[in-house]
Amino acid sequence: MSDRLLTVDVLLVGGGVASVRCARVLRREGFVGSVLLVTEEQHLPYNRPPLSKEALADLVPTDLLLAEPARWYDRRDIQVETRRRVASIDRIRRVAELEDGNQVSFDMLLLATGATPRLPPITGVERAQVLRTLDDAAALRATAPPGSAVAIIGGGFIGVEVAATLAIRGVHVTLLEAADELWGGSLGHALSGWAEEILARLGVRVRLGTAATAIHAGSVAIGGERVEADATLMCVGVTPREELARACGLPCDDGILTDRRQATTDPAVFAAGDVARVAGRRIEHWHAAREGGERAGLAMLGRELPPLRAPWVFSDVGEHHFDVVGTPSGAQRSEVLSDRPGAIVVAWLADGDRVAQAAATDGAFDVDSVRQLIERGGTLSDLEGLRTPT
Repeated sequence: MSDRLLTVDVLLVGGGVASVRCARVLRREGFVGSVLLVTEEQHLPYNRPPLSKEALADLVPTDLLLAEPARWYDRRDIQVETRRRVASIDRIRRVAELEDGNQVSFDMLLLATGATPRLPPITGVERAQVLRTLDDAAALRATAPPGSAVAIIGGGFIGVEVAATLAIRGVHVTLLEAADELWGGSLGHALSGWAEEILARLGVRVRLGTAATAIHAGSVAIGGERVEADATLMCVGVTPREELARACGLPCDDGILTDRRQATTDPAVFAAGDVARVAGRRIEHWHAAREGGERAGLAMLGRELPPLRAPWVFSDVGEHHFDVVGTPSGAQRSEVLSDRPGAIVVAWLADGDRVAQAAATDGAFDVDSVRQLIERGGTLSDLEGLRTPT
C-alpha cells in the first residue's frame, strides 16, 4: 500500500478466520468489488486452535496453519496487508486511518479484531508469557525446552491444552487453577476429573483451588510457597479488542454489539469473531469466528441468512478430544449420561428436560446431530438416542 488514500469497497480489519471467511463468501456469491484485509501480524491469516498443540510442538510448518495459502488471495483478487494497524475509524467519512498515516476509504467494514489475553494485577505479571499468536507459540517453545519447568496459571481451554502439549514434549508442568475444578468448574466434575486423569498420566501436576500471588524470576509464588518455573504462561481468559469500535461510537458491552446479521448500529459496519457479541452472545472459538465471518459476508450482500447455530466448542487434552455444544444459559441442572472413560456425556437441562448444552469426550456423540437437537429444543431422552455406540 503506497497511496496515502486507498479506496476499497470492503475493508476487513483483523487477520483471523472471520475476515477470511467473509472474503470467501463475498467472492463465492459473485461480489466483484475490491476487498482489502488488514492485519497487524507479520503472517497471513491463520487458524488459532493449533497454537496450543501442533504449532507449540512445532509439528507442522506455518504454511499448513494458514487459513488459506497465499495463492488463494491472488486468485480471488483479495489484497492483504500485513504488519498494518488500523488506528482509528471515521464512520461519517467512511475512512479508516492506519498507524503509518495512510488512509483507507471504504463502503463496508468488518471489524474482526479478536481479543487480547488478560493479565491479572499480581506482582511480576510482566514476566508471564501469553499464547495468542504464532509468534507467542514460537516464544513459548523457545523458553520451555524439554527438561525445563513451566507454570501455567489458569486451567481453562488453553491452559489445559498447553499443559498436555508441553508435558508430551518432556517439560515439567505445574497447572494452577483457582477454582476447584478445571475450566473454572463450568463443565462439571465428570469432565474435570477425566482431564485431570489424562494430565496426571502425562506427568502434569494439577493444583486446583490454587491462585498464584506473584511471579518471580524462576518461580511462581502461591502465598508463602514457591513453585519452580523457568517460564510462566498466563491463561486466565481474554478481553475483546473493542477499542476501535468504542472510539468511533459503536455500542459495546464485553464485545461489539451486533444483531443476528453481524451488523452493528451502523448499517455499513459489521463485526465477527471473538470481538463480536452477536444477538446477546459472544463465543470465543474458531467455529463462531468462521460462521460469523460467513454471515457478515452474506449480510453485506443483502442475502438471506440461515438461523444462528447452537455454539460448538472443541478442545483436546493430549491425544483425547471433547466437544461442547450449546450454552448453559437457563440451565437448572446437569445430568451425567455416561462416565465411562472415553465415553463421557454430560447434559445441562433447562425447562425440565430440554437440553441447553451437552458435552462429550472422544466422539461419544455426533456433533452436528446434537447441534440440531439443541436448536429444535430437544430433550434428554432425545440426546440419549444420539449417543454413539462404544
